[in-house]
Amino acid sequence: MRGEGKPDLLDVAKTQAPSKKKTVEAKTDFRIPLQRGLVIPAHPLALTGQRTLDERRQRALSRYYLAAGAGGLAVGVHTTQFAIREPRVGLFEPVLALAAEEMGRADVGREEPVVRIGGICGATMQAVREAELLRQYGYHAGLLSLAALKEADDDALIAHCRAVAAVVPLVGFYLQPAVGGRVLPYAFWRRFAEIEQVVAIKIAPFNRYQTLDVVRAVVDAGREDIALYTGNDDNILLDLLTPFALVGDGRDNRDRTQGGALKQSISSVGSKTERRIVGGLLGHWAVWTRQAVTLLKLCHEVHQLGAAQAGLATLDPQSFHANLAPYLGLLRQGILPLAAQVTDSNAAFFDAAHGFRGCIAGLHEVLRRQGLLEGLWCLDPHEDLSPGQAEEIDRVYAAYPHLNDDDFVAEHRDEWLR
Repeated sequence: MRGEGKPDLLDVAKTQAPSKKKTVEAKTDFRIPLQRGLVIPAHPLALTGQRTLDERRQRALSRYYLAAGAGGLAVGVHTTQFAIREPRVGLFEPVLALAAEEMGRADVGREEPVVRIGGICGATMQAVREAELLRQYGYHAGLLSLAALKEADDDALIAHCRAVAAVVPLVGFYLQPAVGGRVLPYAFWRRFAEIEQVVAIKIAPFNRYQTLDVVRAVVDAGREDIALYTGNDDNILLDLLTPFALVGDGRDNRDRTQGGALKQSISSVGSKTERRIVGGLLGHWAVWTRQAVTLLKLCHEVHQLGAAQAGLATLDPQSFHANLAPYLGLLRQGILPLAAQVTDSNAAFFDAAHGFRGCIAGLHEVLRRQGLLEGLWCLDPHEDLSPGQAEEIDRVYAAYPHLNDDDFVAEHRDEWLR
């Protein structure tokens, strides 16, 4: 239920513009929605004050995301806290199992499956074990972190990726160095894109040059079937709005589309290839998720409108120019201001002012305010909000009320917590 006087997000954009353990067999058609583009929140970890798993609230978070319209969940990832894998913690498998159960329930009656992505970390032996666990619980793909292989060369990295890909389909992960990742050059991504089992890449270096390295590598590999997802929480909407029109190297442009998957993310433009980042796998989308779904839909609509205008230009240039002004106005006065507002909100949630030290606690604070979490507790007792971060969250809440989904959460929270 919308709060009285609170603007709808689509309206804001459009009116501002002119005019128990068991083996589960994973479904095989998950690539269709994955390539179309989805909201995939990175799933947080709900803890009690004693820093034990709060199963009721962990389930409630999954239910919230699915009810909000998320097309998938990413579990056991950075936002879930990598320390769940430590033997003294022992929460990696329980967290995977809880989310798998909730996604299984959500799948009942759905035409398309909820896309299930699990995080994979560590050296090769650990990563293969984690991939086997994901397959056991019916996860469709593994988000492969290479943070543990900081000194490995490209040959070793590719061998590692191939070993894991033999167990479960892969989502590549370019994690920014500021939170434990490493620089991965174009040459690595070009070879990574040749691994047949790669289904998507999460691009999260928080760097324009490195983002382009990934897109260009996928284009040069001719991999139309690899879905590109933003993990750049500092640039979400601009990633989703940008048509990446790049000239490929011409070495390999074979059509490798699998299983009849949609090919809306790629089109030829003369000698160029246009690729889109079609969705997001984001920690930022672990909060205000209902509005994130609306934002992604809006970006898809803008792309469709832009494609229609481009087609009109070849048929009737006069009509094209007449219709271009409203399209550009929608971008300039509607979508682009929203892009800046989302980035400003992320700076507060992720604690950009302090090098992202409070990024997980910031998300927990938003979920605590909404009543989905009881507290901010992380596995590391020293991990908390940074000085001034709560005030920054207050600021963006007040500045951008159209971006939050507090009313939606308040309406359904009790049923999710049952």
